[in-house]
Amino acid sequence: MTRPAGASTAGTAGVPRSPSATGRNWRQVIRDQPLIPLIALLAVLVVVLEFASPGIVNANWLGTTLRSAIPLAILAACQTLAMLTGGIDLSVGAVASMAAYLIGTLSPSQGPLVAIVIAVAACAIAGLVNGVGIGVFKVHPLIMTLGMSLVVLGLMSVYQLAMVQQGVHIVDALRFVGSGISFGFLPNSLIVFVPIAVIIVVGLRRTGYGRLLFAIGDNPIAARLAGARVWQVHVALYMLSGILAAIAGMLLSGLNNTATVSLVEQQVLPSVAAAVIGGTSIMGGRGGYAGTIVGALILTVVTTLLNVLEMPEAVKQILFGVIIVVVAAAYTRVSGDS
Repeated sequence: MTRPAGASTAGTAGVPRSPSATGRNWRQVIRDQPLIPLIALLAVLVVVLEFASPGIVNANWLGTTLRSAIPLAILAACQTLAMLTGGIDLSVGAVASMAAYLIGTLSPSQGPLVAIVIAVAACAIAGLVNGVGIGVFKVHPLIMTLGMSLVVLGLMSVYQLAMVQQGVHIVDALRFVGSGISFGFLPNSLIVFVPIAVIIVVGLRRTGYGRLLFAIGDNPIAARLAGARVWQVHVALYMLSGILAAIAGMLLSGLNNTATVSLVEQQVLPSVAAAVIGGTSIMGGRGGYAGTIVGALILTVVTTLLNVLEMPEAVKQILFGVIIVVVAAAYTRVSGDS
């Protein structure tokens, strides 16, 4: 017997969807399209900020927010790439600070270009040591990068004593790129950030190396059996992380118009939080950089909101820690449920 046209639709139009089905749909959206809830959350936070301080959301605020979020997003790129393999990079704060301080102290005598080359090379060497320790000697990434952070901080403290009479000079170009805003709302640091973001986003999805990061994070043994040279992937990964940290340190020194051996230390926890909020799994094998960028924007808006509410720095650190734990647990539950 032939069913009349529209009978199926009419028969089910009034049937409510079960709560479990709705929950599964939400979990699927969060798992497969994390940018949708992230952008919605960012919009809600902007609205809350406007209610907390009417008139604060304008073109100048937009430019200032983007300018502050860009160095954090670059540091969070280090965490995203490392976390895709099941690792983490806790040395980014010390390495980024080293780059800023080396440029600030070497540029008066060596010139800006030589100082930048030396700083980037030093950061790449720190990343190389991390990669060899993790990829060749199988040291856990958390232990290796934490140890490297302490080593770099110690070395820079000794260097600081040796350069105690040498003033710190912030290169004009770094001030222009790090703190400048054009057309009232476009930070000059976008000149640096946009190419980096495009390369990472496209590279993760369209290149063999990007696919290797996901494969190693998902199942390192299977990746090794398939012929992937895991140790080489780790070495290249942490060298890239060191270079990205150097770029973030340069931008922060230009933004803050200063350079110290601990300039970027407080950005380590937020960089991890931005990657986790963006949907990158701390267990490896899942995530992406587009979500991390939105995560950095979310944290920047949250920081602005806390400043408007006159919350102390300790509250910010507590909040970022709570965010990491809660969001990681939520993503784990979403990805684990069918």
